[in-house]
Amino acid sequence: MEDPSDIPCLSQSQQHVLEAYSKPAHLHPTLPQYAQIQRAVDSLIQHIPSNGYGIKKTTAHLLGDVVPALNGQALSPNYYGFVTGSVTPAARIADTLVSTYDQNVQVHLPETTIATELEDRALLFLLELLHFNVEAWPGRTFTTGATASNIIGLACGREFIVNNAINRPSKESMSPRTETVGEYGLLAACRAADITDIQVLTTMPHSSLQKASSVVGMGRACFHRVSISESDIAFDLHVLEDRLKRPHTVSIVVISCAEVNTGLFATRSYLEVARLRALCDKYGSWLHVDAAFGLFARMLDDSQEFRNISDGAKGLELADSVAGDAHKLLNVPYDCGFFFSRHAGLAQQVFQNPNAAYLSSGSSKTGMIQSPLNVGLENSRRFRALPVYATLISYGRIGYEDMLQRQIRFARRIAWYIHQHRDFDLLPLSLYDETSINQWIYIIVLFRAKEDALNDTLVSRLNASCKMYVSGTKWENQQACRIAVANWQVDPERDSALVQEVFERVLRDWRHETF
Repeated sequence: MEDPSDIPCLSQSQQHVLEAYSKPAHLHPTLPQYAQIQRAVDSLIQHIPSNGYGIKKTTAHLLGDVVPALNGQALSPNYYGFVTGSVTPAARIADTLVSTYDQNVQVHLPETTIATELEDRALLFLLELLHFNVEAWPGRTFTTGATASNIIGLACGREFIVNNAINRPSKESMSPRTETVGEYGLLAACRAADITDIQVLTTMPHSSLQKASSVVGMGRACFHRVSISESDIAFDLHVLEDRLKRPHTVSIVVISCAEVNTGLFATRSYLEVARLRALCDKYGSWLHVDAAFGLFARMLDDSQEFRNISDGAKGLELADSVAGDAHKLLNVPYDCGFFFSRHAGLAQQVFQNPNAAYLSSGSSKTGMIQSPLNVGLENSRRFRALPVYATLISYGRIGYEDMLQRQIRFARRIAWYIHQHRDFDLLPLSLYDETSINQWIYIIVLFRAKEDALNDTLVSRLNASCKMYVSGTKWENQQACRIAVANWQVDPERDSALVQEVFERVLRDWRHETF
C-alpha cells in the first residue's frame, strides 16, 4: 500500500496547517458559509471505491472539499460555543507525534514504552496545577472527557456506597460480606445489602451526569435536587440530610463546580464542602465533583479580583472523586478528560479485566502505576497524555494562570457591556449589578435580548456574522444566549471590540428589518 506520493502529500497537509496557523487568529471565521458545507456534502464519496483513489487524490479531496466546511473552533479565539477550548502550539506538536507513533496506552509495560510513565507524570502535573496533594489522589486516569469521567465517578461511588452497606454490621451477622457490585452486579449486591433505593443528590446537574447514571445502572430518575431553590445552585443542607437519612437508601452527593449556563459554583468556601463531607461520612455516602471547567478556578489567587471564583473551588480536596475536562480550559485536542479519586482500589474493582493473562504487565517493575485498562472504561486508548504533558511543561503554572485571568477579564468586559446596554439583559437578573459582575463572572456570560422578537433569533443572527459564535440555551423557560470563553488566544481588548461590533451590527440590521 506504500505510495511514492505519501511523503509529498504529508508535506502538503503540513504546509496547509502551517498556513492556517500563520494567519492572525482573529481573522479566522468561526463558521463556514452554508454554501461551503453544502458543496462539501455533495463532494463526499458515496460508496467505498474498489481500488481506492490513492493518497494524492484523497489529500486534494480533504483539503479542497472537506476542510473549508469545518468550523473555526480551534483557530478562532471568538468561538464561544459549548465551553470549547482550542489547542496550544505545544499541544499541537505533541498531537502530531501521538498520531505518528500511535501508542495504545492500555497496559503498563515500562520495559517496552515510556507511554504509561509519561501519562502518570502528566496526571501528577495536573494535580499540582490544581493544588491537590498528589499523595492523596492515587486513583487517576485520562478519559475521553468529563462525561466518561463522570461515568467512572458514579461507578466508583456506586461500588462504594453499596459495598459499604453490605459490610455494615447487623444483628444477624457481624462478619463482613464478600459480595460487590463489580463482581455480582447491582441487583444482587443491593439485595445482599437490603437496599431498595439509590439516589444522586445535587443542585443543578449537567446532563452528562444523568447520562452517566443511566450507563452505570442507577437510572436518570435517581437524581434529586437539593438546592435552596429552583434557580439557586447552592445546597440546602437540611433538605440534603433529610434525603441522606432515608432507610434502605444509599446516596451519591455531587457538587457542580461551575454550572454550565451561568458558570456559578455550588459551593463558595472550604467550610461548605467540609459540611458536605461530614454529612457524607455520617451516612456512608460518596462525594463526587463534576468540574469540567470549574476545577481550573483552583489556579487563581486570593486577590480581590478573583477571590469569589477561587473560593468556589476551595475544599474540593475533601471529595472522593473529581471529573474534569482537559480539552476545555487546558486547551489540548479533543478528546481528553481526566478522573481523580482518593480511593485507588475502587476503580479496579469496577473496571479490571478478569482472567486475561495477555493483558497483564508481566513485569516486576510496574511500581505504583496501574494499567489504564483496569481503572477506566476503554481497553484501548489514544496517547492523550502527551499533549497534556507538552503544554504543561511549555507554559507552566504561570502561563496557565495568565491564560485563565485573560479569559475571565474578557468575560467580565462583555458582561459589563451587556449589563449596561438598553437592549440586553445579563442573566441571572437577580444576581448582577455594577459591583457583582467583577465578583461572580467566571468564563460564562448568559444573556438575552429584551425584545422577544429579537431574542428568538439572536443566536442565529450573532452566528451569521461568522466573526463570533455563541450557543443557545434556556433560562427560566425563556430563550437565552451563552458566551463561554475557553480559547488560549483570547485578548480582552481586541476581542471585546469585535464582539461589541457584532452586537451593534445585529441590532442595526434587526431594527432596519423591523421598523
